[in-house]
Amino acid sequence: MFTLLVFLLCAASSVSVTGAAAAGPRLNNDQLYKFSYTTDVLVDRIRGSNKGSAGYRISSDVDVNLVWRDPSNEDNQLIQLAISNVRIENVSRKSQKKNVLHGSTTESVLGKTNLAALSKPFLVHLRNGKTKAFYSYRSEPATIKNLKRGLASLMQVQLNTGKVIENDVSGRCTVEYKAAKGQVTRTKNPETCKTPETGFTTHSQVLGVSGKSSSVTTFTFEDGFIRSASAEETHSLAVNSRRSAAAKVMSRQTLTLVGVEGGPLEAAGKDVSGVVKSIDPKLAAVGIIAEKVKSQCKGCPSLFEHWQALQKQLEPASLSKATAPRSFLALIQSIRKASKDEILKVLKSASKTSLPQVVDAVTSSQTVASLDAMLEFLNFTDAKGLVLQERFLYACGFASHPNERMLRALLDISKGKIGSTDIKESVVIIMGALVHKLCQKGGCNLPTVEQVKELILVGPDSTQVESEVQMYLLALKNSMLPEAIPIFTRYAESEVGAYSTIALTALQRYNSDLMTEEVKQTVNRVYHQNRRIYEKNVRAAAADVILSSNPSYTEVKNLLLSIGNLPHEMNKYMLSKIQDILRFQLPASKVITQAMKDMNSHNYDRFSKVGSSSAYSGFMAQSADVTSTYSLDILYSGSGILRRSNMNIYGASKGAMLHGLQVAIEAQGLESLIAATPDEGEGDLESFAGMSALLFDVQLRPVTFFKGYSDLMSKMFSMTGEPMNVVKGLILLTDHSEVIQLQSGLKASAEFQGGLAIDISGGMEISLWYRESKTSVNNRAALVVTGNVTVDMDFMRAGVEVSFETEASLDFITTVQFSEYPFLVCMQMDKTTFPVSEYLTKYESLSSGKSIMSSKSKKQLVPGSEFPLHQENSNMCKKVFDSSW
Repeated sequence: MFTLLVFLLCAASSVSVTGAAAAGPRLNNDQLYKFSYTTDVLVDRIRGSNKGSAGYRISSDVDVNLVWRDPSNEDNQLIQLAISNVRIENVSRKSQKKNVLHGSTTESVLGKTNLAALSKPFLVHLRNGKTKAFYSYRSEPATIKNLKRGLASLMQVQLNTGKVIENDVSGRCTVEYKAAKGQVTRTKNPETCKTPETGFTTHSQVLGVSGKSSSVTTFTFEDGFIRSASAEETHSLAVNSRRSAAAKVMSRQTLTLVGVEGGPLEAAGKDVSGVVKSIDPKLAAVGIIAEKVKSQCKGCPSLFEHWQALQKQLEPASLSKATAPRSFLALIQSIRKASKDEILKVLKSASKTSLPQVVDAVTSSQTVASLDAMLEFLNFTDAKGLVLQERFLYACGFASHPNERMLRALLDISKGKIGSTDIKESVVIIMGALVHKLCQKGGCNLPTVEQVKELILVGPDSTQVESEVQMYLLALKNSMLPEAIPIFTRYAESEVGAYSTIALTALQRYNSDLMTEEVKQTVNRVYHQNRRIYEKNVRAAAADVILSSNPSYTEVKNLLLSIGNLPHEMNKYMLSKIQDILRFQLPASKVITQAMKDMNSHNYDRFSKVGSSSAYSGFMAQSADVTSTYSLDILYSGSGILRRSNMNIYGASKGAMLHGLQVAIEAQGLESLIAATPDEGEGDLESFAGMSALLFDVQLRPVTFFKGYSDLMSKMFSMTGEPMNVVKGLILLTDHSEVIQLQSGLKASAEFQGGLAIDISGGMEISLWYRESKTSVNNRAALVVTGNVTVDMDFMRAGVEVSFETEASLDFITTVQFSEYPFLVCMQMDKTTFPVSEYLTKYESLSSGKSIMSSKSKKQLVPGSEFPLHQENSNMCKKVFDSSW
């Protein structure tokens, strides 16, 4: 009975061929197996119908025969395959106007040399159904050898159910076989395939590209050998933040037996290598895994010619238009193919106004040649080159896939002579951002990363200069190193308010799991002032850390009990913060709700405090792909002058979070202007106002509006009302590149890039005559995202491009009238009406220059709006504008 059970199980999980012991298909001697073979490739948007797809079909006849078999092992075979009667045609019927192949022959498309090479027979060594060697001619073009490899890989099959790792044209892949009812199904996981060609992608999931792949082949058998093989694989790619910007490539192979004839006799020989030499000494084992194909662009413009065509679109006046980031992306593609000398030629010829944008593009290209060109072009000892130097550094900070070499370049710059103090600070701050990105990719132990980590970890304690301490703390804030948490914890209790603020805002960026009991105790001491008096903005930052770090019931209750004992505006700020968390259902809302059940902490006396400070969060946009939220926190001094303004924009997609933007404006020591009394702990503060920006998870160097009373007076009398620029430039947001090796032997290249032209500025105006102050943060941006999937065979090319673009602006204005108390505060956050355009282009071309292209577009207008804030703000704005009249 047991023997019968085993037999039934084996029968159910294998396909019988010439005998029960067969591991793979076996060819009969003296027979020629004649097959028809077709391979299709299609590229389109994901939801597109295959009827309108770009692509082509290669059809042929294939003859297969046994060359040699190991007498001691019937599954050890050498077989020959010969391709003939090759035809290239469209996959679906097209009109003459839309048919790029109309009037062409196979020879005119392929070329006489390629067609002759494709028709040359080749050998495959099969052992137990698996390809052990692929024999062809080394001199053959790589494209032709890859097509042959695709056919050879279709001969590879095992007859028993099981999961294996095997080599084929796609690489070294995990494959699962299922045998049942006279057929075998081979399911390959393309994502596991390891190939020599590696790509890169954006480190941020929100800004990145995600893909799905599938590959299934079904075999049937007749008289021990393959009767038919049908393979289909699909690869799709989509932009995470807008999944309608997506493209796919689909490949199909069909091999069908049409007849069996008498064939050549089996060759004599002891082993495979000897038999191969006897057939043709020029045949060589060239490997079954596809080799790289170097595509040559015929008639393409040089980098300098391309730059001349794009130059006008990269002038400052065009940066708010979508043509700027589109030209930026096109220039990056050209730079990535260029040499150092070609890049330097463009840098040296660019106009003074367009040069900063060229620096953005060259640095964002992230090639060896582009980095070398930038390092040679920039002179960091010259303080006059500050703008270009900072644009280079910011582009490094936003790099999509930085490497150790880029970090090494910045480290070398930091050790050399630097003409500008601002640039010295930016170099170190950006090194912290690169450390974070390299650690994310598993490069935390790289030698240069280790050196920079040591530099910034010991940096804060290595100097007494306040600006340098802040520089190292900001670098650590960018690095997100767990080792930096004890340093931030220590500096959170510093007597210098700027140190404390940086340390606390840095702690808020860490995962709450890293917030140890020691860290929490320190932050609570700062908020409750257990050891010393702190500035309001420091205490507010401490409260933010507590509430965002999985607070305990006791922590929340103590925060609630503190309300009523704080300075007036601090009371109002904390009330708004608690109410915002509850309304927006942030993670701390549950424990806050629980703590508020206690009437000692939640009562009218505490929750009826008046003031103008506020905290509010809301949705900017919600879709199936991405959710964008904003938060506005405003803290005033008791005299009505702004103490801290903090605007944040976040993006979330599939569980991933991106801190897209943070603009913080801080002011202190301005009470003397209106003869007001400073709040507790702020009497000796120096007059100061400045702005700090964090963009796409990268903290940038803060900008100072004025520092010191004399600087304040000179700025006040020279104020023009024009905002001060904080960030301006072109940023490569999305950057995804990969080569998709298809099982047919064809290759698809996928390139997805997203470019952003951004201009962030901020300003602060104070009118003593009207007793009014106004702060503004202005954001202007143009975004373009393009995705290209192309199958290029040198002699024929087919592809699809999907893209979308938009131009938008977002303004945040705060007006304060402090002629009386409580003073009037009006906050406005407006977005203008902006367009969103989507484009789809399909193209096919031949090496002769003939090409066909079709395009579609869709445009819509998103109406402008003023983002809602709390009702108190609406009431206050009404009073402010009424009083203005």
